[in-house]
Amino acid sequence: FAQITAEESEDEPLSREERADARLSERDAAGGNNEGAVTEETEGNGQGDGEEAEQPDQTPVLSNKPRKKKKKRKTKKTSAGETLEDNDLEDIDSLLEKIEDTNGLSQQTQSGIIAGSRPLLYVEHRNLNPENELKRYFGARTVLGELRPRQRQRQYVRSMWLTAPKNTWPRYSKTGITMQLVDTRRGVQYFTFEHHREYQQVQFKFLDAVESMDPNNIVLLLQMNPYHVDSLLQLSDVCRMQEDQEMARDLIERALYSLECAFHPVFSLTSGTCRLDYRRLENRAFFLALFKHLMFLEKRGCPRTALEFCKLILSLDPENDPLCVLLLIDFLSLRAREYTFLTRMFQEWESHRNLSQLPNFAFSVPLAYFFLSQQEERSELELSQARERAARLIQLALIMFPSVLMPLLDHCSVQPDARVASHSFFGLNAQISQPPALNQLTSLYVGRTHSLWKDPAVMAWLETNVHEVLRMVDARDPLVEESEHKRKMRYQSAPRNIYRHIILSEMKEATAALPLEVTSQPVMGFDPLPPLDSIVSYTRPERTNHPSNESTLSLFFRSLLPNFNLQGDIRHDGDEEAGAGQDLNQGVNRLMAAMRDMLANIQFQEPPRDDNPEGDGDWD
Repeated sequence: FAQITAEESEDEPLSREERADARLSERDAAGGNNEGAVTEETEGNGQGDGEEAEQPDQTPVLSNKPRKKKKKRKTKKTSAGETLEDNDLEDIDSLLEKIEDTNGLSQQTQSGIIAGSRPLLYVEHRNLNPENELKRYFGARTVLGELRPRQRQRQYVRSMWLTAPKNTWPRYSKTGITMQLVDTRRGVQYFTFEHHREYQQVQFKFLDAVESMDPNNIVLLLQMNPYHVDSLLQLSDVCRMQEDQEMARDLIERALYSLECAFHPVFSLTSGTCRLDYRRLENRAFFLALFKHLMFLEKRGCPRTALEFCKLILSLDPENDPLCVLLLIDFLSLRAREYTFLTRMFQEWESHRNLSQLPNFAFSVPLAYFFLSQQEERSELELSQARERAARLIQLALIMFPSVLMPLLDHCSVQPDARVASHSFFGLNAQISQPPALNQLTSLYVGRTHSLWKDPAVMAWLETNVHEVLRMVDARDPLVEESEHKRKMRYQSAPRNIYRHIILSEMKEATAALPLEVTSQPVMGFDPLPPLDSIVSYTRPERTNHPSNESTLSLFFRSLLPNFNLQGDIRHDGDEEAGAGQDLNQGVNRLMAAMRDMLANIQFQEPPRDDNPEGDGDWD
């Protein structure tokens, strides 16, 4: 029976790429035992009905029971329009429960070989949908209970990967954004977004609205151009400051939808080989929209989906990392319990990226090994290796970054013992003597991940290693002095992408440590701290600066007629426009001359002087 159903599944057409991706993942993870379930699910979607009529010769082979079942489902489809859709959702939910088990290690052990063969930044489509993660936590009926009635009345919309279009959104029309393939080198494709002329005009209006410092102007612009990306990003920040989180998240999703509609046909979200240059202004909106979206997902309680978006951002420019998501990816991996991914990333990237020199990786990687050592499903050899690596790496982290311990314990409401509290190595001097750039990194890590260290088992493990580090310090281990020298030589100043990450993260501990040259300049939500070597493809037209010695009457006419120019400078946008502008200026010049003559003939009489200035001052 398994062989017969496998042949059927190969012959039937695939209606969605996501279903093919799910089938591939299930076959890799669970072997051939689940092939029958996948085939049954696809037949339940109505895809096998056409093949049943085309292949009658297979009827004697199969029993009548599954044939009656398919016929019954087909009748349901014709009689009750959407009953089939509910069955599909339940089937998909049952498949997800079989495929993904985030609470246990079975998923990691079964798919370890497949995961190891894939690229590190490989992105799966199904993990970009937060509903899949919420269904694993609360069940499909809870998550999709209110969604099904709305889907029945919903009109056809384009299926997207990054976000799901909503009925409340305005009807989408082409905005003037396109994506072009710039170059292909060594199997890596370089793309860029482009703004057409009509979109550039809207962009100029948006910049005028930003300069007015009035959010209502952005709202008016969005009413005319509901899918202008920078307006959506900026207005989302305004809504978030006004505690309207739902609207802020909805605007970000709309911006992602607008950008995804402009994707190039060969641009892939999952391959990890597509690049975007952050130096180009047109590309920055995509980076920022993805980052803001993953921050909302993390706050919503979907760390696994947020991790997938974090991998997507990193894959767009892994060398430069313009938003410095390396400072965030470890936290999301721990929150999503993807310990194997974090340790694999550390092993593969440490040699050329020096991840151990970042405080977040120095402390999060040993914490991941510690959590792996607590999983009983692993063999005793793997558990012992994980314990040894966790102890060795956490000791190196404490020696390299001693200023992390006391703030971390303070955030966890843990009082250190007398030996640790009185020792100078972890004392106040460790925080005061470190460079400002290192202070920003440690403050960011402690403020973001302190909740992961509150587990009593983690604190007991940390206490043991802290005492071991103090023993090494008292014994004058050469490693202690070497680490102190590295701290003084490095971390003199943070690169611009770290400042950009701290501003976007809005972590108050790290924001307070930003230097004055960053906090003193205005920061816009649609383009925070633009690169100093930005690539400009089009420029905003400069406004005409009129001389300050113009007469009041000339300024009055200019307020009524913005195109009026007393000096006779005409914009040459065409022969007809130039001629019309010249006639207008000549007419206004004649009017000005007549008014000057009229004003010259007007004589003003001085009021009579009062001979008795000190009178009683009575008025008639």
